[in-house]
Amino acid sequence: MFKKLREDVEVVFEQDPAARSHLEVILTYSGLHAIWSHRLAHALFNRKLFFLARVISQVSRFFTGIEIHPGAKIGRRFFIDHGMGVVIGETCEIGDNVTIYQGVTLGGTGKEKGKRHPTIKDNVLIATGAKVLGSITVGENSKIGGGSVVLREVPPNSTVVGIPGRVVIQDGRRITRDLDHCDMPDPVADRFKEMQNDLDKLMHELEELKGERIKINGHSTL
Repeated sequence: MFKKLREDVEVVFEQDPAARSHLEVILTYSGLHAIWSHRLAHALFNRKLFFLARVISQVSRFFTGIEIHPGAKIGRRFFIDHGMGVVIGETCEIGDNVTIYQGVTLGGTGKEKGKRHPTIKDNVLIATGAKVLGSITVGENSKIGGGSVVLREVPPNSTVVGIPGRVVIQDGRRITRDLDHCDMPDPVADRFKEMQNDLDKLMHELEELKGERIKINGHSTL
């Protein structure tokens, strides 16, 4: 346990160039306080002391602005930079050497039961304001861009950006989606085609009516 706590401090110095001393990190880094509170709350949660675990997590939320459910599983060397507004759901699983920034949500979509929250593999970085939602997996060594909304599985060694999130780099290669302007939808042309089809139907019906009239007139003359 003490080894994990020490690693939590050391990773701050590796990830944050503004960290100057161990005393400063221990006393002033809210992300570190949230992680340590969670480790205690999670231990109580595993011993089925759910109420006490929840109280600790809510007190931590009040002081740090970071909400981590006691049931969430978090690995070693987890780093929350700045941290305000971070939310981590109950069934979330986070691997080792993961870094997340302020405003990140690792939440559910409201549709799943059981495993409702994402699994974040080792060495993942999730940038400011990103939302990773649902029972999906973010593969090892991946990066989620700031403000992205990720709703699908992310392969290992990928960079994801956008709403909804899409893979733009995988295994060091840029993923290109060539845009063929000839295949782009043209609502004006589509409407003209519909009008032409309607006109063709009307002309066909008119020809049939003319044919019937000729038959009727021919019969009457006899």
